[in-house]
Formats: sequence, structure tokens, C-alpha cells
Amino acid sequence: TACFHGSMAQTNWHPEKGKKYIILSEQSKSRVAIADIAASAIVWEWRPAVQPDIEPEHAKWFEAMSDAKPLENGKYILACASGGGVALIRVSDKKTMFYAYAGGNTHSVEQLPDGNIVSASSTGNLMSIFVTSGKDYPEKTVRKDFYLRDGHNLVWDKKRKQLYTVSWNQLKTYRYNADKNNPLLTAVDSVAMPDNGAHDLYRAHDTDLMWLSTHSAVFKVSMQSKKAEKVSTRFGENIKSVSSGPEGYPTIIIRPKEKWWTDEVLDLAGNSIFKQQGLRIYKARWLL
Repeated sequence: TACFHGSMAQTNWHPEKGKKYIILSEQSKSRVAIADIAASAIVWEWRPAVQPDIEPEHAKWFEAMSDAKPLENGKYILACASGGGVALIRVSDKKTMFYAYAGGNTHSVEQLPDGNIVSASSTGNLMSIFVTSGKDYPEKTVRKDFYLRDGHNLVWDKKRKQLYTVSWNQLKTYRYNADKNNPLLTAVDSVAMPDNGAHDLYRAHDTDLMWLSTHSAVFKVSMQSKKAEKVSTRFGENIKSVSSGPEGYPTIIIRPKEKWWTDEVLDLAGNSIFKQQGLRIYKARWLL
């Protein structure tokens, strides 16, 4: 398409060493975008409306992109949208490796160790597991649904082989049976958090902690003890995403300026890390 310029048109994109990039769930163009911080520019996008491997009638599943997180050291991005779509994308050539329809205002998605994908939907009050082996996706994808109140977030803990989600104010832990074709999640426990309205739950970089954002605060939650500790930040309320990195990477947050989106990525102290007018960013994650 004519609107691509510079590196956006490349079919073999890789992050440059020494540069910092942020993955954006960007709703003005219903896309996943990657921003180069130093250049203050978007250098990559996956946009279902123009993707040759997304059926045109399925593009609407990806309206209002709601999460995009890196997998396998940034080789892949796992994304979902409020329109109900979930997708696994290969970054280098933007190939859609898998996509399906979860529905019910999908807020988060996570990959399980066998390659199956689990999603959380808020208005649908559900977690869905998609069996990713099928060739006839998305029509004939096998899925299993589980009840989850106000599903907004999911984190897979490789070390403990458990899935976490904070549902309203309860940190719920699940065991996964790792049976690729007959997947099952079993509840292990449920622990009360200090605030309700849980939104984002995301691994803190290289630690045994998770970031949790709620109605009025940001917390760090220990995977070990399941205790939540409040984080001091200039902004507590209504934070849509939190993402940290190694040394030299500030912890970044998304705080809506309008309705539920913003044109700017901030750090915990409120400094601007990336801004572009006209964007509708819902979540931001470091590409690591």
C-alpha cells in the first residue's frame, strides 16, 4: 500500500541492536505497531484489514486492538482485540501463523507450553483455549471455554507451570493438563488482592513478580507468595498496561487521555517515552 514508507514496507524486519522498541496495541488503525523510541516513529505494523492472510470478513474481529505481547525473544507477537480476534504473528515477515475468534470483548491472550493459545474476555466472562494444530483455522479451530469473571489478563508462569489471572479482585491460579487436543484448566486457588477492577497483569522483567493495575493503583505481585505490594507512581488510577525491561529500560505505562486510549507512552514518574499525535494506544509493551 502507498502509505508505507521506509522500513515499514520491508518483508524481513528485525530490531536493530542497541535500539529500544515498544509494541503498541493501536486502535486508530486497528493494528499492532512497533515504535522505535530514538526515532520517535512507528517502523512496523500488522494491520488485519490489509493482511493477505486474514480473510476480509474476519478483519472486523481485530477492531480495537487490546493486547500485543512479544514471544520467543520478540520473534513473534501474540495479539488480541476487543472485536474478539486472537492472532499469533511472526515479526520478521508479518505472517499470521494462527488466528481465531474468541468473542466477548477479548482483553488478553497467552501462549501455553504446547503451543495452544488461551484468551480472556471481559463481557463474555470467559477464558478460551484454542487448539493451534488445525490447518482449517479459523473456522474449524477446536476451542474449550471456561468461566472467568471480567476476564482482563493472563500470565503463564513457566517455572511453576501455572496460569495466573486476576479476576476483579481475586488472583486465580490454574494448572494446565498440557493435553494439546483435549486441553483443560483446573483451578488451584484464589487469593484476594488489595483492590478491585483488575486490568493489566504482566510479567515483570526477569523477576518472580507480576505487574498488576487496578481501578486505583499499580501493584507488584509475587508469584511465590501471591502478596501484592503497592508501587509508587505519579498515576495510580485507570492504568491500562505496565511493562518493564532490563537496566536502562524505564517501566512504561499507558494512561488514557480520552475514553480508554492515549497518544503517549509514559514512565512511572510521568515522563513521556513515546508520543505521536492521532494514535489511540491501549497497551504498550517493551519488545524484548
